[in-house]
Amino acid sequence: MGVNSQTVKELMLSLGADLCGIAGIDRFSGAPKGFHPSDVMPSCKSVISFGCRFPVGTLRCNSPIPYTRVRNSITPKMDAIALDFCMEMERRGVACVPIPTNESVWDDNTHRWRSIVSQKHAAQAAGLGTVGRHSLLITPEFGSMVWLGAVLCEQELEPDKLKENICNGCSLCVDVCPVGALDEQELKQQVCWDHAFGDDEKLQTWTISCHKCRDICPFNLGSENDLSNI
Repeated sequence: MGVNSQTVKELMLSLGADLCGIAGIDRFSGAPKGFHPSDVMPSCKSVISFGCRFPVGTLRCNSPIPYTRVRNSITPKMDAIALDFCMEMERRGVACVPIPTNESVWDDNTHRWRSIVSQKHAAQAAGLGTVGRHSLLITPEFGSMVWLGAVLCEQELEPDKLKENICNGCSLCVDVCPVGALDEQELKQQVCWDHAFGDDEKLQTWTISCHKCRDICPFNLGSENDLSNI
């Protein structure tokens, strides 16, 4: 018993996702060696990307704790949605596998940490949004205030149309970065992480202390919304 794209999306949204899109395997030709969906699941024919909205109120806090704790809470939520989706798909006779939402492995070819399949590039390939200059996915509905999950699927499904580029290249994110992590076209990953993530000596807890590139983006709530109205 097969399923179609509509039933896939309805199932994903019923499990708690706010967005869902589908990409064909042909849209991943640019994936780094070892990180193509077929490298993970050779029988993969479609990649299903989904997103959950991240509360914008966390950007308006002087304390880093709310943003940090929401991020730490939403990660297992995304993983649970992906797992439940795969189980439900198997009941329908279709094998799927979840991609961890926030888990990286070392890529010795490029000397970078990567998800086994890039969540943001899967989301872009599935028509959820486009990757901005700050290296974050921007969606029309929620801007960059969205967390991403993905599932690899053995069934060929009708793909969604790709989005037109949302980022306008204003470079505000480049200018605001306190450590120059966006000075080059590719994010200086370790420079960003060393600055933004770590133990706060004053608070004596691990925090995410910087998200200035997300804060300043004119589309951090998407092209359909106005920050002043939320």
